[in-house]
This record gives sequence, structure tokens and C-alpha cells, in this order.
Amino acid sequence: MFLLRHLPNLLTLGNLSCGVLAILHICTSLNDNYYVAGYYVLLAAVFDFFDGFAARLLKVSSPIGKELDSLADMVSFGVVPGLLAYALLYNLNWDYHPIWNYAFLLIPAFSALRLAKFNLDTRQTLGFIGMPTPANAIFWSGLSFTLGSNHIVWANAVPILLFFVLGSSLLLLAELPMMALKFKDFTWRSNKLRYSFILLALLQIFILQKHAFAPLILSYILVSLSEGVYLFFFGKK
Repeated sequence: MFLLRHLPNLLTLGNLSCGVLAILHICTSLNDNYYVAGYYVLLAAVFDFFDGFAARLLKVSSPIGKELDSLADMVSFGVVPGLLAYALLYNLNWDYHPIWNYAFLLIPAFSALRLAKFNLDTRQTLGFIGMPTPANAIFWSGLSFTLGSNHIVWANAVPILLFFVLGSSLLLLAELPMMALKFKDFTWRSNKLRYSFILLALLQIFILQKHAFAPLILSYILVSLSEGVYLFFFGKK
């Protein structure tokens, strides 16, 4: 019984541990296979999903669990994607002033604001307002898989990456409705958009494999915005 009561917090600590391992890997592999840290982010996202799921299933949600979750998320989904963005910029051969490398600081800064806002926002029980930090972290992991693992250098990679840094940071705090993979029940009628997105995600991963994750998050944003537009014009589902 003791273990079950604390299982969600143990899963949250698994999330945190993955974030710390990702940071360690980036710091020791900045010029080489730093992109491997993205796999730790994916594993952290699995822990993050199941800690909330376990807390709801076992009905053991607690204030300390909520705070612990935010602290773990700040490491795994705030600091790590920022460092991945820095590694991508650092490893490009470019003629821009190196000060632009430090644009990555926007990601952990906006992630911290996002997590603090989420803890106080009562509107985000079944959905999100703004992009959740795990989605942003998965997006940057996906970019690192594609660019870092294949040593791809785009002709205009730096401006595009800087645009992604700014755009993803702003999306974290945007007043836009975003879908959450939280299920009140498992019927198709109540969750058709969630099930459709999961099937789309599995198809993308099957076809693109590790290169699917950045496009997958772009799909998540588009699907979430389409749901918001539908609800705006046609009311509740």
C-alpha cells in the first residue's frame, strides 16, 4: 500500500533522473552524439505521462506531487531542450555572431514561466492553454535526431533554428487551447480527436522513425488549433 501511494512520485523522480542524465550526456558530448540526450527526453515524457495517470487511477493526487512534477518537468522539459537548441546552434558552421548561440536561454526561461502559470491556472484540468513543456522538449529532441545524428547543415539553418527558439518559447505562454492526452473515459465519442492523433502519431513514427518527432509536434499543434476552431464555430462536441 505504501508503494502504491507513492508510485506517482517515484515515476516523477524517474522523469527527473532522465533529465539529469540528458544534461550529463549533452555536457560530455557537445561536439559529437549529443542528440542521444533526446532519447532520455522521450523516456522522461513516458514517466511524466504515467505519473499523472497513476495518480488519477490510484486517487492519490497530492500538493507535493504537483510541485514535484513541476520541478522535474523544469529539468527534463525546460533545461534539456534549451541545451539541445544550444548544441544544434553550436555545432553549425556559420558566420553569425556567436552571441546568437545564447538565444537558447529563452526556452528554459519561458518553460519556467509556463510551469508556474500552469500551477495557478484552473482552466487547464482537461486541456492545456499554450503548448505543454513536454511537447516542446520532444520537438527539440526530434530536431536533434534529424540534424545532429546525420550532421545535416542547412544553408539557412541558423535563422530557422532561431525562429524555432522564439516560436516555441512564445507558444509555451500563448493563450491557445491545446489538446491533452487525458481520458475521462475511453469511448470513441468522447476521445475521437485523441484517438485520431494517437493513430497519426503511430503512423508518422512507423514511416519516419526517429525523424518523426519534430513533425509530430507540429501535427499536435495543428490538431489542437483545429479543435479550437471547431469548438469556436460549432460549440461543444
